[in-house]
Amino acid sequence: MLARTPGDEAHDSSGTVDHGTQERVARWALSGRVNNMRGMQAPLTVIDLFAGCGGMTQGFVEQGFTPVQAVEHNLAAAATYAANFGEDHMYWGDIADFGDDDIPDADVVIGGPPCQGFSNLGSKDVEDPRNQLWKQYLRFVQVAQPRVFVVENVDRFSKSAEFQLLHAQTEAGGMLEGYTLQSDVLLAANYGVAQRRPRTILIGSRIGKVSLPEATHSRLPTLTTREWETVRSRIGHLPERPETTDLPNTKVEYFGRTVPGEFKPRDLHFGRRPREMSLQRYDCIPPGGGRFDLPDELLPRCWREKPTGTTDVMGRMRWEAPSLTIRTEFFKPEKGQYLHPQWDKSSPARRVNRVITHLEAASLQDFPEDFKWCGSKIEIAKQIGNAVPVGLAAAIARHLRQQLQAG
Repeated sequence: MLARTPGDEAHDSSGTVDHGTQERVARWALSGRVNNMRGMQAPLTVIDLFAGCGGMTQGFVEQGFTPVQAVEHNLAAAATYAANFGEDHMYWGDIADFGDDDIPDADVVIGGPPCQGFSNLGSKDVEDPRNQLWKQYLRFVQVAQPRVFVVENVDRFSKSAEFQLLHAQTEAGGMLEGYTLQSDVLLAANYGVAQRRPRTILIGSRIGKVSLPEATHSRLPTLTTREWETVRSRIGHLPERPETTDLPNTKVEYFGRTVPGEFKPRDLHFGRRPREMSLQRYDCIPPGGGRFDLPDELLPRCWREKPTGTTDVMGRMRWEAPSLTIRTEFFKPEKGQYLHPQWDKSSPARRVNRVITHLEAASLQDFPEDFKWCGSKIEIAKQIGNAVPVGLAAAIARHLRQQLQAG
């Protein structure tokens, strides 16, 4: 079976890789995401649930895994996945409607059930229907019987009631009987991602204890880690002033439906039209700063009456540090630290007073330069913000591959 990769290259059933993929793997090797192609010939298969646009699949494909099934209920996200990895193994629809008989065997099952209920921004309601979808994830694991599975979620998930119920399923008679679980909250920046994004990673194994990957990067380099990647390393080469504010007017068909796309990465480098008041506010905020740098006359009433809390809003990134978490509304400066990092204290002409573009957000999420996108501006923003950083997924995949090949 062929699994299409972002550049239309393919891994075939023998595990061989064509020249286009070899060139891209060489680029990833320079960034530390892939060491080399040696030892990557054994075909390993993966199922991606709640796959979104395919950030986690991308990381696993980079490490030589072949996707054999993906499930995603959002049409635009499923179309983006299909554009990059193939439509044949993507199921667009409700995961509950996917029959047991159609679940293929796989070495690894990966996925992150929707996390809004666990998020600090969400309801934290255990009965929230979104928090029950992990049971569908367990159904796939029970049927596919992967050697290893990976659950990815927000950092609060590790302290939730659902997390404890998940552990309980490993007991006799449970859906995860025979699996041992290991989990921790991993910071994406510690794995070569230019983003301080904490995520709970849980690994289940029925081939013996499988540890989580060791950090490859740290704020200060050590004997075993390199220094954190920076915002500059991901977006410093991109034009400071986008030439357009719109996506191209193109359409593509997936799953018998027409959606906007396919868009090349540079199509996502579009700007916005902020109000004059917004531009004045942006101009006051230095790198690492935020709403507390605004003079009283530029403060909206809601912030003037709330002198504490929400420290990162209306924030400006720093060139020489990772970004903070890229959320789904990164195009709104009042939602986080999303202003472009270029700002010169002594030269107003050398200030870039805008939020990051969709392309810059995708780059900070480590999507490769040939990744294709489908959907509206808002739909693509949600895909980017909801994705697992590709570099973190690749680090997990590389670690699991070593464990699976040694087992």
